[in-house]
Amino acid sequence: MKITFLGTGTSQGIPVIACGCDVCNSNDPKDNRLRVSVLIEHKGKSIVIDSGPDFRQQMLRTNVQQLDAILFTHEHKDHIAGLDDVRAFNYKQQKAIDIFCTEQVQTALKREFHYAFDEYKYPGVPELNLHTITNDLFEVDGIEVLPINVKHYKLPVKAFRIEGFTYITDANKIEDSELEKIKGSEVVVLNALRKQPHISHFTLEEAVELLHKINPKKAFITHISHLMGKHHDINNELPDFIRLAYDGLVVEC
Repeated sequence: MKITFLGTGTSQGIPVIACGCDVCNSNDPKDNRLRVSVLIEHKGKSIVIDSGPDFRQQMLRTNVQQLDAILFTHEHKDHIAGLDDVRAFNYKQQKAIDIFCTEQVQTALKREFHYAFDEYKYPGVPELNLHTITNDLFEVDGIEVLPINVKHYKLPVKAFRIEGFTYITDANKIEDSELEKIKGSEVVVLNALRKQPHISHFTLEEAVELLHKINPKKAFITHISHLMGKHHDINNELPDFIRLAYDGLVVEC
């Protein structure tokens, strides 16, 4: 399984144009982050988790030629806003894109992209096949995906496990029963917004503590605010098995 980090950043914090901090002015490309998303290539299939506002740019710079499905973690705009741009893959592949998400997320998609679900569609709108997920194991073209329930303050969010890989974004609470679903993963991706406390995201300290509890072989931090600090500096503070992810990072699992 090949995992490519399409984006590891967040809309949280001061806009870069008004900031001027050391991170935003850094010459290290690892400090330059698009909104959080990941590409999973496995068994000849290409699956993306979340299509935020930077989706088109991420597809182009990663040279993604095939898209079989999108899994959505939740309905916040920084995770769904780029869905319209799947139309390029509709045209290239001559088929609809499979979308896997909860009913709550589907409600948001139908509101934001209503034209894709109209009875009489304008030619060229995104072609989407909606699949409802719950708490049960589901399949994407023969690939088993286990949903994991996490909380983003009070908002329910889905994390996903595919074999030895688990991806968790936009969370600050995971019940012990759901944590058991993660244990045994070889690679875990977990969000940590910054060092300071936040109402709906893990801090770096909280994420490190949780990853010690899960104890994967490798772990990567994502959904990183510029308030976290520079990539190089933060990496030097972390245990050896935990690294900050960066846009373009490729991991084999």
